[in-house]
Amino acid sequence: MNMLEDNYRQALESIERICNDCGRDASEVKLVCVSKTVGPDTVGEALASGMRVFGENRAQDFDVKQARFPDAEWHFIGRIQTNKLKLVVGRAALIHSVSSVHALQAIERLASRADIVQDVLFEVNASGEESKDGFSPDDLPSAFDAMVDCTHVRACGLMTMAPHGDSMRARESFGRLRALRATYGARYEGAANIVMKELSMGMSEDYGIALEEGATIIRLGRSIFGF
Repeated sequence: MNMLEDNYRQALESIERICNDCGRDASEVKLVCVSKTVGPDTVGEALASGMRVFGENRAQDFDVKQARFPDAEWHFIGRIQTNKLKLVVGRAALIHSVSSVHALQAIERLASRADIVQDVLFEVNASGEESKDGFSPDDLPSAFDAMVDCTHVRACGLMTMAPHGDSMRARESFGRLRALRATYGARYEGAANIVMKELSMGMSEDYGIALEEGATIIRLGRSIFGF
């Protein structure tokens, strides 16, 4: 067993153990292997080791790796630059990082031209840190209001990044995101293009807390690739 295969196995076992401990079904959780620190050859090794879902945070890297391995499931998790969205829309299974109405509208235009429906998450700055992107909880209604004009985008849930190195604040942030999903899920129940199913939260240092707080998608880079 090589290092990647071992790391992946350990991550899956950890997810299952944590879910069992908090009464959840581990099959409800998707592990996104964040490959932003490695090249395409290592992604090929990861595929051979059993991984199938990858996340990239730069559009150019997403473009190269998705083109080389189109049968994998690719997520875009980084800051959106609207002039590079054409590399992502229609190729990403899920865009995690819609943090402005402007970005949402740009995705709608590109998806409309391609005659597809692009799945996205709204990024929320649940911790209130000035250094983080995302809608503030108070500004999140503007994203849902904009969905009225979006027939080629489906809002599938919310994403956040927790404060680094502070487990208590991480739990507060994750709990706040879960509460927001519940609020907007109930408000828009039955809407064709708003399905508040996903909570993308938790990375290598805090995914255990995220799982306890209801994460349906976790994003692991260092735990998998060692960087």
